[in-house]
Amino acid sequence: YVYGATVDQAGEIRHGKTSMVNHNGAGVLAGLPNPFEAIRYHSLMVFSETVPDTLEITAQTDNGLIMGLRHKEHPVEGVQFHPESILTPDGKHLLQNFLDQVSAAAAV
Repeated sequence: YVYGATVDQAGEIRHGKTSMVNHNGAGVLAGLPNPFEAIRYHSLMVFSETVPDTLEITAQTDNGLIMGLRHKEHPVEGVQFHPESILTPDGKHLLQNFLDQVSAAAAV
């Protein structure tokens, strides 16, 4: 479980496949193109009907698979793709956003 959401086997395994990811621009996704292309290597997923009110869905594929979540009160975010891969062209931007957020939090 992820803050009450259910993580389970995906209906379709996505290893080495790219998807277009739509997002709301929140958190680590700020300033990224919308949509952007991301590489996926996974067989698990979070089911949207189990996402509690404490979490916000921040990114999804065109067919509604969750690709990003963030906690509404705590500095916790997650993505279901690989931003570090060269097959996620805007991944460096996402990782820089993450580093900027960590740096800002450490300065407080």
